[in-house]
Amino acid sequence: MPDSASPSLEAFDSRITEHRNPRSLSLDVLSTRQILELINDEDATVIPAVRREIPNIERAVDLIVAQLERGGRLFYVGAGTSGRLGMLDAAEIPPTYGADPSLVQGIIAGGHAALVRSQEGAEDREDDGAAVVKAYRMTPDDAVFGIAASGTTPFVRGALHAACEAGLPTILLSCTPPDESLRRWATCCITPITGPEVVTGSTRMKAGTATKLVLNMVTTAAMVRVGKVYENLMV
Repeated sequence: MPDSASPSLEAFDSRITEHRNPRSLSLDVLSTRQILELINDEDATVIPAVRREIPNIERAVDLIVAQLERGGRLFYVGAGTSGRLGMLDAAEIPPTYGADPSLVQGIIAGGHAALVRSQEGAEDREDDGAAVVKAYRMTPDDAVFGIAASGTTPFVRGALHAACEAGLPTILLSCTPPDESLRRWATCCITPITGPEVVTGSTRMKAGTATKLVLNMVTTAAMVRVGKVYENLMV
């Protein structure tokens, strides 16, 4: 056990997603039922966290719709779980709404191989994130949507910075407040604060759930707004 007089890890890490959850400190001695109930209780806090961000989600949707209506595209950029969720959401748009596959695209640090196996270090280079803006020939008609649970992923930071410098509107989705430099590069920030995870730093859990919810809301609302839905039917 750490010395109670020593500084906590949180004292050195401002990322809420990386803090230890006081409600799960005894996780390793709980029964199976207790573990499941604890996870379920923590998951129940995600919905209110996302709901509080609806004004920012609305702003992001309106921004994206404006870009799509002028012939632009939406690019998700992320790493690890965040990148995979962006790729998943992008992949579901063509079969769901009959949209061109180029309309919504996912970019993940480490490329397609990272979808099935972690690519260590791929997310740590800002230059690689910046390079995707040129590689995908993004223009000011497009929009870049960065996904970073901790708000610190260098790959995402690099992409947002380069997109901002190139005149593209940018959106950041994170589950901890981003620093001032990152806020300067984001036209809009969506920040559902889901708190520390049941397993410390395992952001595939509550942060991942919040991310999936937000991406569902963003693209569903955007597709409705651009005429891809009649009443509540996919067209």
